[in-house]
Amino acid sequence: MASRSSGFVFGLTAAALATVGFLGYQAHTTVPAALAEPAASASPEVVASKAPRDQQDPTALPVGSGTGERVVYSVDDDRVWLVAASNKVTRTFTVTPGSVDPAPGFYPVTSRSNSVTGTDGTPVEHVVRFAAVDGVAIGFSAAVDDKARTPDPGVRTGGIRESRKDGDALWEFATIGAQVVVIR
Repeated sequence: MASRSSGFVFGLTAAALATVGFLGYQAHTTVPAALAEPAASASPEVVASKAPRDQQDPTALPVGSGTGERVVYSVDDDRVWLVAASNKVTRTFTVTPGSVDPAPGFYPVTSRSNSVTGTDGTPVEHVVRFAAVDGVAIGFSAAVDDKARTPDPGVRTGGIRESRKDGDALWEFATIGAQVVVIR
């Protein structure tokens, strides 16, 4: 009788493991590419040299900056575009970058903080983080006192500073998982 029940338990366990293994494999093969790799992914259209700009309107969204709802950040122009799912720009503004820039590519928003102290000692709000470079967190934020500061080149900072008004807009727009496209 004991061998009969142990054989039954063994059979159930083997069937359960086979089922879990199959479902795990199936889940792995159907993960959307955007969720499969949290780090920046190289895209020929984004990583190529500087994205083409509209000569008539320098604030226009650069060609080759992705599609769908996203935040586009140009490290060369120190400009951000908030882009709706329809590919229409809902807002654009200039920023003051920190001393560490993210590489061009696609990133998901990984964390947010309502208010913290920046690595430069400045109280900031509406921090939206999306990357890290050599241990330095990269993200958008606004100084609570709304004063523009020139970053100290001797301090490694990844804070991309915007005005409080622009910071409020980006905070509402860029929730966890939202796409940030970094271009040159």
